[in-house]
Amino acid sequence: MKVTVVGTGYVGLVTGACLAQVGNQVLCVDIDADKVARLRQAEVPIYEPDLPGIVQDGVKSGRLQFTTDIAAGVAHGDFVFIAVGTPPEEDGSADLRHVLAVADEIGQHLQNPVIVINKSTVPVGTACKVQDHIAAALTKRGVDIAFVVVSNPEFLKEGAAVADFMKPDRIVVGTDDPVAAEKMRALYAPFNRNHDRLIVMDPPSAELTKYAANVMLATKISLMNELAGLAECVGADIEQVRRGIGADPRIGYSFIYPGCGYGGSCFPKDVRALEYSARQHDFDAPLLTAVEAVNNRQKQILEKKLVAVLGEDLKGKRIAIWGLAFKPNTDDLREAPSRALIAGILKRGGTVQAYDPVAMDEVRRVYAGEPALTLCADPYAACEGADALVICTEWQEFRSPDFVEMRRLLRQAVIVDGRNIYEPTVLRAEGFVYSAIGRP
Repeated sequence: MKVTVVGTGYVGLVTGACLAQVGNQVLCVDIDADKVARLRQAEVPIYEPDLPGIVQDGVKSGRLQFTTDIAAGVAHGDFVFIAVGTPPEEDGSADLRHVLAVADEIGQHLQNPVIVINKSTVPVGTACKVQDHIAAALTKRGVDIAFVVVSNPEFLKEGAAVADFMKPDRIVVGTDDPVAAEKMRALYAPFNRNHDRLIVMDPPSAELTKYAANVMLATKISLMNELAGLAECVGADIEQVRRGIGADPRIGYSFIYPGCGYGGSCFPKDVRALEYSARQHDFDAPLLTAVEAVNNRQKQILEKKLVAVLGEDLKGKRIAIWGLAFKPNTDDLREAPSRALIAGILKRGGTVQAYDPVAMDEVRRVYAGEPALTLCADPYAACEGADALVICTEWQEFRSPDFVEMRRLLRQAVIVDGRNIYEPTVLRAEGFVYSAIGRP
């Protein structure tokens, strides 16, 4: 099939590459000429496991191509995906300017019937807005060309996006048009072989499903973090509590790991966007407000635990940080807990020695010219001469380190574990002052 994907960010590039991998002819469109030039050479601008390989396969085979020409993209595709960013406004609402600008251009260049597929994360009612913008552009041109707008939200986890696309838990298609639904079923057939994962619903329900899924997961995280705080107050061990409640199949073990808060491009933005939508409809949604409030508070917990050991004034203190990305297997620093911690340390006059397995280039970009932040070649170099070590991201390579060497390198044997990857009894036996989340 001929597929166009407008936008080569995280979602657009994964979507285009995976659709090309199963044999479709995919043309990806982006306004960033430098990015397009790199992608034509199969250079992937983001860190995502397995993605470079399938981009290289697609480019080499000719099934995956890139352009800055939106007219060529619209002319190419029988399916045109909109996969551009919807960054949050200050009031929490989703900025739809890019989505609607693409809709305008589709209407300006459309020559043949097409299915327009909204893959961007958008509030309820956006499918109708996209429909109206395309229709208005066609009317202005004085032409009548058939098109259908379908909502097809993405459910990709950073660090496992290719696997999520190739073997999805579900494929949500929002349309009231049965013909469009069957065409979408055909497009997704290669990913839908084992059993039927495709769920057809009306567009507003599909749009809300995306937000509801992320908010549900964010709520589980915030609830566990609140319980972890209570566990510290009453002398309970949240890890034992986690095992106790996770054994209940109604609860399960996913997303009940306490830590230093969630980050990334999805959960924070989507919670705020749904909260904003509720306000717009005069619907009182205190739980949504609480989820975000708990998470914002949790991002300060590492600084508080650090200060509890080292004191309020961190002047002359060096703090080692392991893990800067908001979670493992990505280089994404957006709203990462490490950023809140770094800001707190620098404000108190301390310096930071940090290491992350893949996010170092992104850290250099974000903190360019910051003299109080030193990036280290390996985790042990970050520990050298530091007054404490803080774990922000649970990378696998941090799980079984050489504690004797760490104890030798650190100026003070202090570890603040924001991801509970170590056992308190083991660390204390090794001579560390050890502080975790919700553990006695």
